Amino acid sequence: MLDGISVIAFDIDGTLYSSFGFYVKIIPYFLKNLKFYIKYNKVRKILHKTAPLPDFYEFQARLLAELLKCPVEEAKEKIQKIVYDGMKPYFKKTKPFAYVEETFSRLKNAGFKIAILSDFPPEQKGGMWGLIPYCDAILGSEACGALKPSIYPFGILAHTLGVKTGNILYVGNSIKYDVKGAKNAGLKTAYIMPFWRKLLNLPYKLADINFSNYRQLADIVLKCPQ
Repeated sequence: MLDGISVIAFDIDGTLYSSFGFYVKIIPYFLKNLKFYIKYNKVRKILHKTAPLPDFYEFQARLLAELLKCPVEEAKEKIQKIVYDGMKPYFKKTKPFAYVEETFSRLKNAGFKIAILSDFPPEQKGGMWGLIPYCDAILGSEACGALKPSIYPFGILAHTLGVKTGNILYVGNSIKYDVKGAKNAGLKTAYIMPFWRKLLNLPYKLADINFSNYRQLADIVLKCPQ
């Protein structure tokens, strides 16, 4: 099932920590900036469908500027202040899922390369809960020029690590962006199931691995022949 896998790559948001718990924490902040986020979410929906861009941040700001009816530089400053910088304190209060660091350590010790590929800047998460020393590559898809599910950031990840896309197992929580996006790019996939899928025992068939917790993921990967 996982023949040839030499890299385990991870999404961050909702994959390494609980998105539900995080959303509860940011409710007051979100409501405070509600008008901005309504417009910003419209921009992100467009960007998820946009081809690779030579300057993602400039194009993102231009789209938002049109909706906010403000200069591009002002839109760029708002994104930086409200999204990239404004969210940082909340990540400091957020803990990763159980066994995440243990899993990174086990996989690293077993000889796998470890990577991060996230749609938001990984540096937004600060020290990323002590996981950075285990990583061979840490990429933000925005800096690559395109958001998932575009195959482009997955291709850049493979190029950065010097492997073929088929040598990578990508771990994520989104069927549309992580599982389907990675599959379309030729990667193998591992899907962290939400509570309702665990409860109903409904794994997602397109994923190569479905798992409930990180210790289980490590056990599955390490039992597969390489």
